[in-house]
Amino acid sequence: MNYRRFMIYQGIIGMAASMIFPFYVLLLKNVGSSYSQFGWAYGLFALTAALSYSLIGKFADRVGDKILLVIYSWGMALILLIFPLAFEIWHVYILQIGMGLLGAVQKNSEKTVLARTVQKETAGREIGRYHVWTSVAAAIAVIATGYLIDFLTIGSIFYLASIVFAWSGFYIMKLEIVK
Repeated sequence: MNYRRFMIYQGIIGMAASMIFPFYVLLLKNVGSSYSQFGWAYGLFALTAALSYSLIGKFADRVGDKILLVIYSWGMALILLIFPLAFEIWHVYILQIGMGLLGAVQKNSEKTVLARTVQKETAGREIGRYHVWTSVAAAIAVIATGYLIDFLTIGSIFYLASIVFAWSGFYIMKLEIVK
């Protein structure tokens, strides 16, 4: 696998995720009516991810990381198309469960790709550089999205991020990834 291209992919999905995650709280505010509802929404996300890691890990060893990363990219693209249409808190809860499952797919796959590709002798340096660039991409996305929301609606950001996620699905399909 081309480590640099994988880093670009991760930067792209990091940007797409960063476009919505800090700001979807604003959308939740329009749907929910309390902090406890937000707590439940985020808790369902985290709990779903936690409960699915073991199964995803076993699945990754069988089918490979690339397939899971494609599922993550396109799954997030689909969920983000639906998110602005949520008008009841239970809609958000269901979407959060889906995002928790997909988030676990992404986190697990990210780590397995890195584990399978970096050299043991330079793993710290390579992973450190990886985190620098993916974090910079995420930071740029958060700042730019703040400006975009001033000119667009909050819902339009979800659609834009959906397009970026869909594009990342095509991008990852082109990459050669070691199973």
